[in-house]
Amino acid sequence: MPSRDPDTTGAPPRRLIVLAAVLAVTFAAAVALVALFAPTAQPPVTGTLTVPWAPAPQANSPECSALLSALPPELVSKGAKLTRRELTQPAPPATMAWGEPDPIVLRCGVERPLELTPTTQLRVVSGVQWLPVEGEGRSTWYVVDRAVYVALTVPDSAGTGPLQQTSDAVAATLPTVPLRFD
Repeated sequence: MPSRDPDTTGAPPRRLIVLAAVLAVTFAAAVALVALFAPTAQPPVTGTLTVPWAPAPQANSPECSALLSALPPELVSKGAKLTRRELTQPAPPATMAWGEPDPIVLRCGVERPLELTPTTQLRVVSGVQWLPVEGEGRSTWYVVDRAVYVALTVPDSAGTGPLQQTSDAVAATLPTVPLRFD
């Protein structure tokens, strides 16, 4: 029988000490990797948002005024609340934006989208017909079955919440009209 060193009596087995050391080093390496590669929190964007001008011949219509009044002060995108942004003045008429740093922008009274043809595939959300137009990193969805055209531009990372909430406001505010192709 091997003799025991009196200084190690009651100490944990050597295998347990080695395992604990390996786990500690592995945990420290994992924490370092997460800290190195995890996205850092972006500070909130402050100040106003500059939205470029775009043709919107019906922006001053009663329909756009009614819709803008019906839109919520916050939109929900993938569970996150996006608050309405203040726009740099002079701002395009009948334009609203929510969220930062990549905002969702709504324009009311825009021109008929060139992509709207009799054979265009439309999407219906809450009884509102939308024409999706894909862009680079974002898409613009056009309401095409109301007296005014409405454009909602959303980043590709946004969920369906903003489209749903906007559809609800459009459906509650603007009556349906037949599609127009001219």
